[in-house]
Amino acid sequence: MSFPKRTVTCGELRREHVGRWVRLNGWVARVRDLGGVIFVDVRDRYGITQVIVRPAEQPEIAQQVRQLTPESVIWVEGTVQERESPNPQLPTGLVEVRAEALGVLSLAEPLPFPLSEEGRVGEELRLRYRYLDLRRAQMQQNLLLRHRVYQVVHRYFDELGFVEVETPILARSTPEGARDFLVPCRLQPGKFYALPQSPQLFKQLLMVAGLDRYVQIAKCFRDEDLRADRQPEFTQVDVEMSFVEPDDVIAVTEGLFARLWREVLGRELSLPFPRLSYREAMERYGSDKPDLRYGLELVRLTELFADSGVKVLRSVVEHNGEVAAVVAPGCAGYTRAQLEELTELARRHGASGMLWLKYEETGWSSPVLKHFREGELERLQQRLQLRQGDLALLVADQWERCYSALGALRREIARRLGLTRSQQDCFVWIVDFPLLEYSEEEGRFVARHHPFTAPRPQDIPLLESAPERVHAQAYDLVLNGEEVGGGSIRIHDLELQRRVFAVLGLSPQQVEEQFGFFLQAFRYGAPPHGGIALGLDRIVMLMVGAESIRDVIAFPKTTSGASLLDGAPAPVPQEQLRELGIALVPSEEEH
Repeated sequence: MSFPKRTVTCGELRREHVGRWVRLNGWVARVRDLGGVIFVDVRDRYGITQVIVRPAEQPEIAQQVRQLTPESVIWVEGTVQERESPNPQLPTGLVEVRAEALGVLSLAEPLPFPLSEEGRVGEELRLRYRYLDLRRAQMQQNLLLRHRVYQVVHRYFDELGFVEVETPILARSTPEGARDFLVPCRLQPGKFYALPQSPQLFKQLLMVAGLDRYVQIAKCFRDEDLRADRQPEFTQVDVEMSFVEPDDVIAVTEGLFARLWREVLGRELSLPFPRLSYREAMERYGSDKPDLRYGLELVRLTELFADSGVKVLRSVVEHNGEVAAVVAPGCAGYTRAQLEELTELARRHGASGMLWLKYEETGWSSPVLKHFREGELERLQQRLQLRQGDLALLVADQWERCYSALGALRREIARRLGLTRSQQDCFVWIVDFPLLEYSEEEGRFVARHHPFTAPRPQDIPLLESAPERVHAQAYDLVLNGEEVGGGSIRIHDLELQRRVFAVLGLSPQQVEEQFGFFLQAFRYGAPPHGGIALGLDRIVMLMVGAESIRDVIAFPKTTSGASLLDGAPAPVPQEQLRELGIALVPSEEEH
């Protein structure tokens, strides 16, 4: 189909173009028919230009315009002139195009929702008609910012001598991670590929191969439960470097973020980012991804209640547990229902319960007030630096449950007080993680990051005797309470890797079957190496201030993993299943 092509976009006309003949191609954003004059806003991704039609002078064009529907695609040509009523909110707001000819390229049917009312449109409807949702200015700005992030990433790593290498999408399934997405192999019935959860093994093999510095904007896949900041397929900036220590990887990563914030957002970041040990982060903020935009730091009270008159507090201390608190400033007026909500929140995060104390003008208020011994409340008030009107929330439990529950309470109080709306950029590195954690469900130790993470050299002797005391050479980067990246120095010694696999409960046969190809490479000279993976979707989400990564992905899935646009996942014909050697087993509900 031949059509009159644009000579300018809808976003480039300015006052200096007055008197120039132009042609526009675009979508009809709005038509305002005032009788003696008709205004048509024509839009493309570059902007909006106002077109003016005077029915008395151009009856045929006016008739065409009055038949236009919102979002129809048109071409229009005419002369640029100054607007009688300028719109300073638009870059093109000082000029308009006086229409001299107009044609319809595609007439739009009635829309399922108005594109101008984003807040009133449910997300399901937006995702079902995503191609319409993406016409919104905010969505296009999000994707354009994401595009700019890609370009900065490419340039930055190229300047530092990194090599971009594409690693396989079809690989073998390996354990020690989330569930894999499996792909049946038609040519080898009964065998499956797995979509990569990350390029971890391949990027380590690239270091063994001598590439020295690798980077890839990699697509990864995990079959796990979803939420606002997770998708079954996601994108990460994947980095690996040879002959490095943690500080080297951290410095390169900080340089990238400084460059992104400067070139994309026009803001300067202060380097280096602060660092917290895992234990310090948990005991001060109740999270290994703390939000540092606000205070509300946790306060450890264990020694204060070693001889408490409150039996539940004293008992926890006697059994080597922890007592700690978070102060909710000005919240002493909370109702019984509000306090019960907070108690339930603490329980959902593992605590057996929560104690509250109100410090008011009239004195203390608490269900356990009568059990405190003389002087306890005064010492508590001093330790927590309570002011009149404050609410103290106490949790007594084992170390991790205690601080995790208080961390959840801290975040909820901050949300209720509006502290999470801060526009600050608070980065922090979390370091000195435990290498392993014991899984009650599996009855064994599992890797906290992944089984290829190197332990701290001084902790290696403890691997078999006290694995819970071994710390990892790992580092996570957190921005405003969201983890945006995680990495580590990798194990490059074959025997140390075998020892870690053994502590994880893998037999030599399992190791050989699942990782034999990987370990074989270590026999031929593996350099010390380490790297990091940065969650690009989440980074862009935080950069644009979106509440969900679905707002920065062109065609995302829902929290159930469904694509409302094309109906994926969907059944496939029985013929296709037979060709792959697959038979479907009815679920229990279908029996």
